Amino acid sequence: QVQLVESGGGLVPAGGSLRLSCVASGSKFDISTVGWYRQAPGGQRELVATQTAGDIRTYAPAVKGRFTISRDNDVNTVNLQMNDLKSEDTAVYYCYLLQRWSGEDFWGQGRQVSVFS
Repeated sequence: QVQLVESGGGLVPAGGSLRLSCVASGSKFDISTVGWYRQAPGGQRELVATQTAGDIRTYAPAVKGRFTISRDNDVNTVNLQMNDLKSEDTAVYYCYLLQRWSGEDFWGQGRQVSVFS
């Protein structure tokens, strides 16, 4: 079965930076679409960023220019570098993998990102 294990995140003041990583196992990682979602307390889970197998990146307008998604297919890892963090970035962040050939998707366990001002 596919498993996504996240690490990183934490607590940082506004304007600071954090990094998230997600290691996938049991998947054809290099031909999968990967990404990150987040969910604030009491809020909806929302898309943050995605990266296709062809390395096309997309970002939510709220994070564009501040966050960078990247992937390393040699170690089945997707990363999210978060710079210039704002209080509204506070959320639990979930790693995501989509197997396009089956339409099945998978989720990491979630990591807390907290930003204070």
